[in-house]
Amino acid sequence: GLSEEESNGVNLMEFSDEILLHILSYVPCTDLVLNVRRTCRKLATLCLDKSLTHTVLLQKDYKVNKDKVKQLMRDIGKEIYQLNMAGCYWLPSSTIDHVTRCKNLVKLNLSGCHITSLRLSKMLSTLQHLRSLAIDVNPGFDASQLSSECKATLSRVSELKQTLYTPSYGVVPCCTSLEKLLLYFEILDRSREGFMLSGQLMVGESNVPHYQNLRIFYARLAPGYVNQEVVRLYLAVLSDRTPENLHAFLISAPGSFAETGATKNLLDSMARNVRLDALQLPKAWINGSGLLQHLKFNNPFYFSFSRCTLSGGHLIQRVINGGKDLKSLTSLNLSGCVHCLAPESLFRKAEDDIDSNILESLVVSCCNLRHLNLSAAHHHSSESIGNHLCQLLSRLKHLLSLALPVCSITDVAASVEKPPTTPNLVPQTFGRKVRIGIQTYPRNLGDQANQKIESSVFWALMGSLRFLETLEIIGSSFSSAMPRNEPAIRNSLPPCVRAQSVGDSEVAAISQLTYLQSLTLAQLPNILTGSGLVNIGLQCQHLRTLSLANLGMMGKVVYMSALMDMLKHCKCLRDLRLEQPYFCAGAQFFQALSHCSSLQRLCIVSRSGTLQSDAVMSFMANCLEVIMCHMFMGESLTVCKNLQQSIVRSFQAERPALNVVIFPLLHEDLTEVIRDVPMRHLDEITLFKSRVAEEPPNLWW
Repeated sequence: GLSEEESNGVNLMEFSDEILLHILSYVPCTDLVLNVRRTCRKLATLCLDKSLTHTVLLQKDYKVNKDKVKQLMRDIGKEIYQLNMAGCYWLPSSTIDHVTRCKNLVKLNLSGCHITSLRLSKMLSTLQHLRSLAIDVNPGFDASQLSSECKATLSRVSELKQTLYTPSYGVVPCCTSLEKLLLYFEILDRSREGFMLSGQLMVGESNVPHYQNLRIFYARLAPGYVNQEVVRLYLAVLSDRTPENLHAFLISAPGSFAETGATKNLLDSMARNVRLDALQLPKAWINGSGLLQHLKFNNPFYFSFSRCTLSGGHLIQRVINGGKDLKSLTSLNLSGCVHCLAPESLFRKAEDDIDSNILESLVVSCCNLRHLNLSAAHHHSSESIGNHLCQLLSRLKHLLSLALPVCSITDVAASVEKPPTTPNLVPQTFGRKVRIGIQTYPRNLGDQANQKIESSVFWALMGSLRFLETLEIIGSSFSSAMPRNEPAIRNSLPPCVRAQSVGDSEVAAISQLTYLQSLTLAQLPNILTGSGLVNIGLQCQHLRTLSLANLGMMGKVVYMSALMDMLKHCKCLRDLRLEQPYFCAGAQFFQALSHCSSLQRLCIVSRSGTLQSDAVMSFMANCLEVIMCHMFMGESLTVCKNLQQSIVRSFQAERPALNVVIFPLLHEDLTEVIRDVPMRHLDEITLFKSRVAEEPPNLWW
């Protein structure tokens, strides 16, 4: 009695176990164990296969709650060897108690989870096989509460990632076998009560971390002098004796982080005793010194000289050894290095043309680069034929992520000969909105091609990087309206003159990137309609993260119609960040956004922007996967608070991970509100920054 369609169909259960296991590997572990395995006997057996239970990833399973974790640990706890709960900020601290069932754990990531000293001690006392650990150290942490059994476990840990929210050594002194140490300093300079904090550690804390076996040292500092004070205490031991096996030394510090006698001794010792594979230093430690000339490298895979005044000449001579083979290098961060493609920096202006020979040497020597960041600088190509930056970069066929300044992608002839079109002559300033009429734009790639010759250097570059997954095109003078730990910026610098011709056709060229997953566009002044966005929505079906900031004129959102058309095609989009003055988050926008069925996180930053509360509530009701809604607009504090409370009251029970922040962008208490945002959201989407080659690949999980 079966229909022809049913009789000719394939039963899923007829597939081999190998194929079924591969399919099941894409299902969240909580669903496998708590739901799928209860459907039939065959799946009940397969769902408990070691290949599926060996590693459990809960870090972005926003639907998991305490009860699900408890049941999961009860059912398969003994089979779990690697457990990642990073960023599960919504789970109560008592959830950690259930991890004690995982007796065979080797790797455990609890970054972003609430955990006290006593709970940590109880848990680690039972995990005798643990070798890799990631935790947060919050105010109130007391190492004296750690039991002897806990310290015994820590003594066997060889990999430690520690995020510090208070001045402390955390568990570092207990980890006597450390080979990899990752430190994230997120200590604020002031308490909630407004008192200045000190970088001095708690009385009684051990000041002797054990670094003798250390191979990788990484420290990332948030802005603030306290973070600098504390990291110097961690480095003090290294300066006395540099580990012989050290092969990666990385310190990421914003702003000015002055070199001291102790750090100079450390660097001198490194130059004498170790050969490095990865290097990142604060700009003050490199600028004006001959350090790079003395450091020795083995088979380097990562370099970051972000914001250094390193010239192209020094880069080629001291780092790339005069253009010798450097095929091992896979990730290079030159963000903010304004002179890195020029032979010298002494008499050079930041806007002068680059030396194509230096870039060519870089491309030839580092032919296996997968991640390259050249943002936050003016990299202007000369009129020499065949030597444009885009033409040279097209040789890097292995690139997976790329960050470029807007002014670097323009055709030289176009930027010199063609003045901006009439609509773009509207002043790029804030003030009264300018009515320029109804915008029209081509609806498909063919129409766009008719407007722009596809032989442009950027079009060719996009065509040659077919496997690129992450692309950032950011104006060299762009700064976000909401920097870290500071009031919102009210004025922005004008775009580079060379960038004035970059607009819709360049954005359309990006649609050639079939495998694109993450796209950032900031300060593209010649966006007139946003037509290229529609092409991206149609062609880039793997797009998961989209960040748009200050596109076109600043007094009007000229690309709104195109953006709404684009969103209707973005079925895989999970993260959306929009930063644009006068943005109207109204019913039409949220209706279009509702087509993004996979959307999880939304952030809108808009000076003088407006929102419609009813439209936001309707959107939240329709998009069931959304767990983060951050809006920093021009509305009043009362409107923002009422909407935030309504969202939390209506959806928190069904979405345990829901995080809502709706607040006036220019309010004086913005920084106090920001400090309560979970670090996962703050670091990944809310704060604007370039993320290409920010860290070495595969630094942690």
